[in-house]
Amino acid sequence: MFKIFSKDPIHDPIHKQAAATEIKKTTCYMCACRCGIRAHLRDGELVYIDGNPEHPLNQGVICAKGSAGIMKQKSPARITKPLLRKKGSDRGAGEFDEISWEQAFELLTDRLKKIRETDPKKFALFTGRDQMQALTGLFARQFGTPNYAAHGGFCSVNMAAGMIYTIGGSFWEFGGPDLDHAKLFIMIGTAEDHHSNPMKIALSKFKRAGGRFISINPVRTGYSAIADEWIPIKPGTDGALFMALMHELIRTEQYDADFLKRYSNSGQLVCLDAGPEEGLFLFDPDSDPINADLPHNKYVWDANTQSAKPCFEKGVSPTLCGEFIMGPGPHQGKKVAPAFELLRKQVQDTTPEWASSITGIPADRIKKLATEIGQAAFEQAFEMPVAWTDAWGESHQTVTARPVAFHAMRGLAAHSNGFQTTRGLAVLMSLIGTIDRPGGFRHKAPYPRQVPPNVKPPSSENDIKPNTPLGKAPLGWPTQPEDLALDAKGNALRIDKAYTWEHPLAAHGLMHNVITNAVKGDPYSIDTLMIFMANMSWNSTMNTMEVRELLNSKNADGEFKIPFLVVCDAFQSEMVDFADLVLPDTTYLERHDAMSLLDRPISEYDGPVDSVRIPVLPTTGECKPFQEVLIELASRLKFPAFTTEDGGRKFKDYPDFITRFETAPNSGIGFLAGWRGKDGEKSLRGEPNPDQWKRYAENNCVFHYKMPVEHQYMRNWNRGYLDFSKANALRQKNDPIMIAIYSDILQKFRLAAKGQRPGSSPPEHLKSRILKYFDPLPFWYPPLEDEVTDLEKYSLNAITQRPMAMYHSWDSQNAWLRQIHSHNYLYVNTKTALEHGINDGAWMWIESQWGKVKCMARHSEAVDPGTVWTWNAIGKAESAWSLDPSSDESKKGFLLNHLISEELSLGGFSVSNSDPITGQAGWYDVRVKLAAADENEPEETWPQVKAHRVPGMITK
Repeated sequence: MFKIFSKDPIHDPIHKQAAATEIKKTTCYMCACRCGIRAHLRDGELVYIDGNPEHPLNQGVICAKGSAGIMKQKSPARITKPLLRKKGSDRGAGEFDEISWEQAFELLTDRLKKIRETDPKKFALFTGRDQMQALTGLFARQFGTPNYAAHGGFCSVNMAAGMIYTIGGSFWEFGGPDLDHAKLFIMIGTAEDHHSNPMKIALSKFKRAGGRFISINPVRTGYSAIADEWIPIKPGTDGALFMALMHELIRTEQYDADFLKRYSNSGQLVCLDAGPEEGLFLFDPDSDPINADLPHNKYVWDANTQSAKPCFEKGVSPTLCGEFIMGPGPHQGKKVAPAFELLRKQVQDTTPEWASSITGIPADRIKKLATEIGQAAFEQAFEMPVAWTDAWGESHQTVTARPVAFHAMRGLAAHSNGFQTTRGLAVLMSLIGTIDRPGGFRHKAPYPRQVPPNVKPPSSENDIKPNTPLGKAPLGWPTQPEDLALDAKGNALRIDKAYTWEHPLAAHGLMHNVITNAVKGDPYSIDTLMIFMANMSWNSTMNTMEVRELLNSKNADGEFKIPFLVVCDAFQSEMVDFADLVLPDTTYLERHDAMSLLDRPISEYDGPVDSVRIPVLPTTGECKPFQEVLIELASRLKFPAFTTEDGGRKFKDYPDFITRFETAPNSGIGFLAGWRGKDGEKSLRGEPNPDQWKRYAENNCVFHYKMPVEHQYMRNWNRGYLDFSKANALRQKNDPIMIAIYSDILQKFRLAAKGQRPGSSPPEHLKSRILKYFDPLPFWYPPLEDEVTDLEKYSLNAITQRPMAMYHSWDSQNAWLRQIHSHNYLYVNTKTALEHGINDGAWMWIESQWGKVKCMARHSEAVDPGTVWTWNAIGKAESAWSLDPSSDESKKGFLLNHLISEELSLGGFSVSNSDPITGQAGWYDVRVKLAAADENEPEETWPQVKAHRVPGMITK
């Protein structure tokens, strides 16, 4: 048992020399990579973790985080019993009574049953960086509440939505750079821990093969440190760079015209006449739409006949440039232009000189970068002998490689201009024809999906009924104003205002606004908020101190404005103090997990991959996996998907649920794709197999389905792959997935704002916002916060990134990893620091218009002079996570969250500090100023907050 303040090590691998007696395989969860690991045990005690060399993802490679998983297991911050806040105590005081699980389940079942019977919206479930969103989303849908989302809204929804609305796939789990065939690799806005081990393996191989690696980032750490060239850039300006690169590539005709004509909507005709069709593609009523949800029967201007023809008609040669008048037919006399012509005009003035003044990158370097991209894409192109047949029946003997690979993540996404910035990158990649080709961007199953997937969020009160599952999935992909989550009066159906006119394409919800909206009762009040794996009172919040006050705010009658708050966590995080009910979660080494194709799998480019975790250790104390909690609650509440026809319990536990659940009766599609069928002889689709978990355990906890090579490229338009994906429910239909250089979906929202479209329209105060930001073509605009900031007074950009040795706030209590990062500094370019009179290692103040923080400075030449940065989530409240009250984390560590505002006042109205299209939190938009601290001030960070030890922890 751990002894508090003892000098004895928590885990002593040195003085116990006996060999391990058992090795168990499972999947790591020290970050989101999901590498295969081996847990070495000695007489049941975990003594060592290493990488599994037989796992396809990491091939035996393991990082510091992964090997330090032992110390997560042995953390003194572990909570081991359910806790109920003492009646009459304030939230934040940490006053709890231990209760049994049966008491917790009875309390929750009774409360949730009453909510479900009356108004399901009064229950909200929001989760952090979990890996079971298919299950949590199913629970919310079966409950009947639209108020569900995971962490994406404050992480990288702009990356997901921006690319999926453009090419049908995205970076991270669903696609990435093909470094095996690339010659030039450009990484933009990617933290040093992102896709850690697989990226390290790929980069090492790429560089040894002679590939050129360029990093574009305000900060040169991690991957950027090994780049052949580092190009510093001002945060939030990447979109301007992409516009300039497109300008240069189009100006010099360095683009793949054949690819654009055949595989994108570049040649399709857009109506230029004012009216209800302005900016929309024209449709041929006599052509087969192929897909009624996203019809393909559009026109192109045929160069052979100089007339409009159906876009897929054989023998047609689409024209990319020019303006035309439609001939005889339903659209006679209408002025039209190919989408590419509109893109060409959009980038006509976005010159390198224009972008240089915004990004800080010299114009000549931008021109040179465009030249390098063009040379690699076209002069180093090659053919791979892979035969395939396209969606129109034409056979090809080779696949063309355009060996320019890009990778980008949160540095692009976490800005209020991130959706259009990400669209810009996706269109840039499409211009040079790199999509799902060797050496470029390649999809991973279950993507590509149609642009966007045919899943819609709830769009009326009729989708939300008592004691009834939600009429639609809680999260989806709108394609028109009618898809918005609004009631008949235009009010938000969701507590976070996702899918409203404030954030119409909020594909991952707005978790960062839930607490504030619920306390305000805007758009309505709720009864119960359940939070899993999200530290909303500390590092997961954009205005930490205010949210802490909101969590404890009460009505005039003395009752909390959020009546009941449930927190599920494995550790004594800052958020636990504020809970009414605490549910102790297990660690990843104590539970079953499914990384499913229905969710966020670890697929490879050559085919679908899913994986599992199996317990390698018994549960600690009375901890219970959150998955088991949901299965138990769903069974007690008698959700239809969790009960038999006679109302009995359908699933014994979570492993049984994963084995036997099917997305539709007798569909053969479940959470796991491997070893299906009664005897485990089927893959991807088949009857439930009672021995499925055993088969995964025997096969390194991973299933890898390798597609034939003819299905591995050009998957947006590959007939064999499209048929395969439909047959195995990776897609609903098998029509081609055309790249959306031009998004008529965005234009529909603009037309509604113009009053040129029947049906739903935005409120008056949001019309100009929709008109400005819903451009169907990518464009750059300054982050929204710039509008309300004195940019001369607050002249510096401030950003954070995750350190490679820690993932979010999970590991600040990890005894081994603390030795790498026990506290953080604000990294400032030496010249900038000295101009402000701040010495290396000195205490200083960093201040925004919203707040200020005291911290220590570290001079660095590896940061752009106009930017300051730090690691996120290192700073802790005093005594949180069972740390010593005087620990570095609380006395020297700090958060930039105190400098960020959750809301902005724009044009006389208050709105979320988020992307106006997707609701992505604008974490990286804040502007700051610096000042040296007075030498008489205490040498500790500010603000200071205390946390409280709670009952039922490991420490005694």
